Amino acid sequence: MIMRVFQVVTRPGKEEEFAEFFHKVAIPLLRRTEGIVEVLPGAARPESPREFSVVMVWRDLASLKAFTDEDYTRPHVDPAEADLVESRLIRHYELVEDGVIRR
Repeated sequence: MIMRVFQVVTRPGKEEEFAEFFHKVAIPLLRRTEGIVEVLPGAARPESPREFSVVMVWRDLASLKAFTDEDYTRPHVDPAEADLVESRLIRHYELVEDGVIRR
């Protein structure tokens, strides 16, 4: 299994607009996507209201690539969020449980 961590910093003043997109569009879309095992959205904290994140657990690399494309290391950006986001960070990890990599 692949754990994909996606972090976003919104443009100043776009926090509420992005939050609405994030919770009403992006998270429901991810939860309906074939190959997703779990979706864990992270809300912005009061000390950093422009930051959002989501941790996704994918069944396998093939499922992740079907969602993104062959270059899964780049963020999948919905056109609706393009003007709301200042920066994005994406990381991938093998899911480990009790010291053993889950495949």
